[in-house]
Amino acid sequence: MATLASRRAGLAPDTGFFMAMAIVMAAINVLAFSVFALMGISSFGAPLYVHVHAITFFGWVAIYVTQTALAATGSLALHRKLGWFATGYTLWMVVMGTLTTVYTSQRGLTPPIFTPVYFLVMNPLGVLCFATMIFAAVAVRANTGWHRRLIYCAMASIMGPAFGRLLPPQLTMSPNGIVILVAALCSFIVIGMVRDLVAHRRVHPAWVVGLAVVSLQWFAFDLIAKSPLGVSIYDSVVAGTPGAAKPALEKASFPG
Repeated sequence: MATLASRRAGLAPDTGFFMAMAIVMAAINVLAFSVFALMGISSFGAPLYVHVHAITFFGWVAIYVTQTALAATGSLALHRKLGWFATGYTLWMVVMGTLTTVYTSQRGLTPPIFTPVYFLVMNPLGVLCFATMIFAAVAVRANTGWHRRLIYCAMASIMGPAFGRLLPPQLTMSPNGIVILVAALCSFIVIGMVRDLVAHRRVHPAWVVGLAVVSLQWFAFDLIAKSPLGVSIYDSVVAGTPGAAKPALEKASFPG
């Protein structure tokens, strides 16, 4: 009993950290999309698929915060049940994320931060990397240290749309815009690494894995997007649609 109590006491600080960071991530998402709504950039007049996409990904944010809270309060039975639903939900996120990207590219509405082909490559592969980290976390769920950190890294990996809305366009649309965006996402993982050093005097290897996946995937996107294969895929996807008028490798410029 004493050993069990000491283990629970040892987990308490970690639990508090992950709960706090889940709330921070959720708040950043809410703030980012609220700002766009208040500015009139986002509206309820968008096509249905845009709303489904928004509800889907905000649904994940809600699931993540709920799961973290359930773990923090010791409601592990419910946490496990919801966890299986969340695992299946990530598959829907992959489907919805891919379809939304295809439809947006075909409408010629690629965000000016990216070239059209980069956007088309980035979103489906990015959400697939997210899902892979989730599945890996489920596979090692018996190891709490790995499980909760991989889920956290997966959540950090899909914070791009939020930061893309919050960071000044002078930064995101600069030549180093993608590097700045990647640094913003990786900052969450670096915070976790520093926190481990302070609390445990070592960095858990799950942070290293998560940091590698979250950072290196963006450079993989770049390689694919600049390759003949990437351009060919883009041209095939947008053929016969308004998106065909946007050259695959032409990025919009920031006025001024």
